[in-house]
Amino acid sequence: MESQVRGGTRWRRFAVVMVPSVAATAAIGVALAQGALAASFSVSGQSFKVSADQLVGYDFIQYGSMDAGTDLKGNKTENPVAVSGFSSATITNMCQSVVTPNVPVFGSISLELRAGTDADKPVRATNIYIDIAQLKADAEFSKIDIGVAAGDKSNKTGINPGDRANPNGFAQRAEKVTLTKVEQTAWATTAGTFTLNNLSLKLHKGTKECY
Repeated sequence: MESQVRGGTRWRRFAVVMVPSVAATAAIGVALAQGALAASFSVSGQSFKVSADQLVGYDFIQYGSMDAGTDLKGNKTENPVAVSGFSSATITNMCQSVVTPNVPVFGSISLELRAGTDADKPVRATNIYIDIAQLKADAEFSKIDIGVAAGDKSNKTGINPGDRANPNGFAQRAEKVTLTKVEQTAWATTAGTFTLNNLSLKLHKGTKECY
């Protein structure tokens, strides 16, 4: 698997996230790897919410880490995350929302992105990594290993070198994961490819989130 290069955007006044994120895994208490950094770029001061009817992912791996970045005032921050990866995934009825506060004249502005609303044409992603702060979903794992080393060479998804995760730290992996009724908050996402069928992007005045 080719390593993915991560990129980020520093927020000034009003900017919106254009790269969608997807839910990744059930909350199974992941230990944070000491000294590990998830995103190799400086994470923005805004997390984003994602909901989906269903996600089906393959070659799943998850490990604990930290996202370094800045808040909206430029102060340095670090956020604990559960980094989740899939070699491929499909997502049905995906919604992503980001709220930018204190926009001059307008106040808060919300971005709402939807895709994969047709069950026959879901969102498709390959080599995807998500830095998750919080997740709620119903989950079914196939052939799961809990407590494997994050850098174990038998992991099909592998560890993105840009994540700089502790290869000896706690991780879990599964051949297949099915998530339903997904509600997620995340700090960052990278992927090799995203196919967004029935893409719709809207801006709203005020706060309008996916859940």
